[in-house]
Amino acid sequence: MSRTLHAQTHAWLKVFAISARHLSFTRAAEELHVTTGAVSQQIKQLEARLGFKLFRRLPRRLELTDEGQRLAAVVDQAYDAVGMEVRRLRTGVMSGVLRLRCVPSFLAKWLMPRLTRLQARFPDIELHVASEDSNLSLREGEFELAIDLNDGRYPGFQITPLMDEEIFAVCSPQLLRRRPPLVRPEDLGYYPLLHDVTAWRGSHDYAEWEHYLHALGDESVNVRRGYTFNRNHLTVEAAIAGMGVAIARRTLITDELDTGALIAPFAGTVATGKRYGLVYNPGALDDRRVRAVHDWIVEEATRNSGH
Repeated sequence: MSRTLHAQTHAWLKVFAISARHLSFTRAAEELHVTTGAVSQQIKQLEARLGFKLFRRLPRRLELTDEGQRLAAVVDQAYDAVGMEVRRLRTGVMSGVLRLRCVPSFLAKWLMPRLTRLQARFPDIELHVASEDSNLSLREGEFELAIDLNDGRYPGFQITPLMDEEIFAVCSPQLLRRRPPLVRPEDLGYYPLLHDVTAWRGSHDYAEWEHYLHALGDESVNVRRGYTFNRNHLTVEAAIAGMGVAIARRTLITDELDTGALIAPFAGTVATGKRYGLVYNPGALDDRRVRAVHDWIVEEATRNSGH
């Protein structure tokens, strides 16, 4: 006889699950609003259908057989999973894995402190985050969303702009001791410079400092010297330690200036012509999970720019 489950078997399994939970046909009958005899009969029919016993019927109680215990565990898990999915569908809850690629310093300084808010809003979305430099090309199929710093051109992809990036010089107040005053850009010649060699896609090791000083109208300082790092937040940490003067990004500076860990010796900021953007494949936002995380990041960026 075929053991394929049919509609009646599924009905019997529901009765079995409740009986197994109570270890009582009487209490199962009360929950189902039927007679004890009806429950007992359906369990017998299920056992006959399956070809093995589910309960040992003792004088004053029921015990699950080994087969019954195994089946009860599986049936409970199945009903729990169905119930959870129904609740998700009813409430619009989204779940599943979403791959997010992000440039490292933005991830460390901007996104990470905010991720608990994303987790609280969408607890069933499992974010798989990969940290990749902007100088590594974005490749289709490796992510659902990517946060990148570039000029906004991504052939084959779509982009939602987030924030334009501006830069300025920073250093530790301790660095200024026993050195000439740092008042004008040309005074940088007396100080070590700290460089982010992965500033943006296609940039060379000293690109940030060259861009910054050119915008200030100073060509006298030799910027091709000093310490190099492959992350912006590492150059900022080196500046806090008093190793030299670094280029900070307005987006990535949090409380370092407020606490006095860093100072900005020169007024104003310089536009880089680069912006952070959310990159994705055409049609990716049709996925409700991707759309939800995309919109949350845009919301956070809008809040950030408002400050």
